[in-house]
Amino acid sequence: MRRARPVLRAHPAGRAPPPAPPPPPRPVLRTRPALRALHAEWTKLRTLPSSWLLLAATVALTFAVGTAAVSSVSTRECVSAAACHEDTVKLALTGVWLGQATVLVLGALSMGAEYGTGTVRTTLTAIPHRATVLASKAAVLAAATGIAAGTAILASLATARWILPGNGFTPEAGYPFLSLTDTPTLRAALGSTLCLILIALLGLGLAVLLRDSAAAITTGLGVLYVVPLVSDLLGSPTWKDRLERWAPIPAGLAIRATKDLARLPIGPWPGLGVLAAYALGALLVGGAIFTRRDA
Repeated sequence: MRRARPVLRAHPAGRAPPPAPPPPPRPVLRTRPALRALHAEWTKLRTLPSSWLLLAATVALTFAVGTAAVSSVSTRECVSAAACHEDTVKLALTGVWLGQATVLVLGALSMGAEYGTGTVRTTLTAIPHRATVLASKAAVLAAATGIAAGTAILASLATARWILPGNGFTPEAGYPFLSLTDTPTLRAALGSTLCLILIALLGLGLAVLLRDSAAAITTGLGVLYVVPLVSDLLGSPTWKDRLERWAPIPAGLAIRATKDLARLPIGPWPGLGVLAAYALGALLVGGAIFTRRDA
């Protein structure tokens, strides 16, 4: 017997059956543009000739000034060793006062150099989302500054631990060896690293606002050094106290202190918070303008 052939039924109304639906599109990872932006900003930072010089200068200046400050004091200059009342941790971190200048310049150049050469247009053509560009630049800058600052601060504390006992600052005299296991010392070390990171971000924010490296550097250095000088020259203790509380520097540098905290115009963490407010404020205002105006 022959097998019956299947009967092909025509589609109603003489129409062909609808095609099969296409496969769903592959999900696009939203992290890819961010990773691409991070890689681009890291490439630009490491290929900028001044970046490595400024990072090396941050380490060298912070370490050298801190070592010089520690080497210049001795308990022999006091009535007794205990009478010196020296904050040895803050003394070892004296170099942060000078290292802040180099990280500010680094932050300003990380954006200002692109405005100067016009490469900011190329950047925005490759990555049109400007907030992503600025956030990636800030993240890369913070990471690079944090590594350099952390290296300098750890080296300064380690050297001070070796030098200070020879100058009379011994545990017997009431000055324990510097150690990161001591909570105030650890707070000062971490806080000083954050302080330098925030100053670098302040430089970046100023460069985004002013669109010029020289203007951003001049303004930033004025904030770091001229404002504290003005507070020292003021005859009014009230205004001097206000400036020390609400100016980014010296408020931010209060994080280095580990002794007599009640005598400070502002506490260590609140002082660092003041500096953070200035840095983040500059970034937010600069970012808002950056996303709305032509490059």
